[in-house]
Amino acid sequence: MATFPSITPTYGMRKTSSPKIRTTQLGDGYEFRALYGLPFSQDPKEFNLKFENITEDESNVIEGFLRSRVNDQASFTFTPPAEGFTKTGTYVQSGTTITITITNHGVAIGDVLTIDFTSGATDGSYAVVSSADANTFTVTAASSATITETAVSITLSGASQFVCDSWTKSIPYNNRAIINCSFREVFEP
Repeated sequence: MATFPSITPTYGMRKTSSPKIRTTQLGDGYEFRALYGLPFSQDPKEFNLKFENITEDESNVIEGFLRSRVNDQASFTFTPPAEGFTKTGTYVQSGTTITITITNHGVAIGDVLTIDFTSGATDGSYAVVSSADANTFTVTAASSATITETAVSITLSGASQFVCDSWTKSIPYNNRAIINCSFREVFEP
C-alpha cells in the first residue's frame, strides 16, 4: 500500500463528512433514521487540500504519485494535518470492560486506538465500544481482570485510506507551483 509523500498541505483545507444514513418519513410526522452499512465505514471524509508555494520538484512528486495511483487503481495512506493525537488519562478494568477517563477525549464509537497501559492490561489496538460522555469511554479486553485506577496513554493515528479523483496544478512563478486536490476516504480490507 502506497503512502502519500511527506509534503504538507497549506492550512485552510476543507473537511467534509458524509454519514451514511437512511431516513424513512412516517405518516404522523415522525421519521426513522438508521445507519447504512458497516459501523466503521459510516462516516467517510473528504479533504479538499491545497499545496501552495511548493517547488516544481515537489509538485512533480505529488503529481507523479497521484498519476501512479490512477494507473494502478489503488488507494493510498494519508494522514491529514491535525487529525491524529495522543492523550493521557486513567483507566479501571472490571471483567473485560476497560473504562478510560480522559478530559475531552475526542474519540467516537468504532475508532481504533493504540493504547499503552502503564500496568495491568495488555498494550495494543482497541476499538472504542461506547462513549458515555466527553470524558469517559470503554474498550473491551481479551481477558478478564479487576484493576484499580492506573495511568494510560491513547493514540489515534488519523491515517486512513484515500483516493484522489481529480487535481489541478498551476505554476504562478518560476520554480513554484500550486496543486489543488480532493482526497476521498475509502474503506478497503
